[in-house]
Amino acid sequence: MNDADDPEDLPSLWSHEPHAHLMFRPGDRVADIDPDATPGFRGDKSDAPTLQEERNVRFAELQEMLYANSRAGDHRSVLLVLQGMDTAGKGGIVKHVVGGANPQGIDYKSFGKPTPEELSHHYLWRIRKALPAAGHIGVFDRSHYEDVLIVRVHNLVPRDVWEPRYDEINAFERELVDGGTAIVKVAMFVSLDEQKRRLASRLERPDKYWKYNPGDIDERQKWPQYQQAYQAMLDRTSTEHAPWHIIPCDKKWYSRLAVTELLIETLKRLNMSWPPPDFDVEAEKKRLESV
Repeated sequence: MNDADDPEDLPSLWSHEPHAHLMFRPGDRVADIDPDATPGFRGDKSDAPTLQEERNVRFAELQEMLYANSRAGDHRSVLLVLQGMDTAGKGGIVKHVVGGANPQGIDYKSFGKPTPEELSHHYLWRIRKALPAAGHIGVFDRSHYEDVLIVRVHNLVPRDVWEPRYDEINAFERELVDGGTAIVKVAMFVSLDEQKRRLASRLERPDKYWKYNPGDIDERQKWPQYQQAYQAMLDRTSTEHAPWHIIPCDKKWYSRLAVTELLIETLKRLNMSWPPPDFDVEAEKKRLESV
């Protein structure tokens, strides 16, 4: 029996697989997203710690299987794209979800302001350099979508430069999928009220000062423009081969559980089994006994 036939079902606290609730669909509006919602989840915060721990174990098992298969020649990989405003909880996903896996099989990259070298190349140049190796799970904390979000909102390049990028990104992601990379795109939304609370908390804790950026206040004031930019991003780049998933993030425990399940779903769809040995097991047992 391969792993895809595992009788384990989705935890009963979910009414359906999360992608059924979270996948962006044509006609969905960013303005209608409720960042405080918990789509598809029947439990509450009290259920989260135990369930997160259990599902992290399952995720780590599947991640190890992906890595093990790459040692046997399987070229497939997974790419998790985390896109959201500051304080949406991208770092928490990295720490509490991805952090449950073996770091040997994780390729993490945080994309900030492009360096002079990066600006001298096509905007996808730095993205290609950071793609996950075979058997690895790549994590993009921000991504190539900055080039149709912040670039658009701040008018960093003319419209006739950023407008064609939607189609370029779709073609790029089609190339990745055709090459064996499964893409999990997560658009994380936090309410302005919750964002304000999280920013205020950082100002009250010396151990969080390093996470505070005065520029976040300026970005808050541009939320209407960001709303338009996110709507266009979702409308133009949620494709059959790389759909977007909308994650409400006011409840951190929910967003972490939801992303964990999306990763588990994706890994299970790879229909993996443990690779067979390339040696005679019984002969090796006898050899080991003799030394």
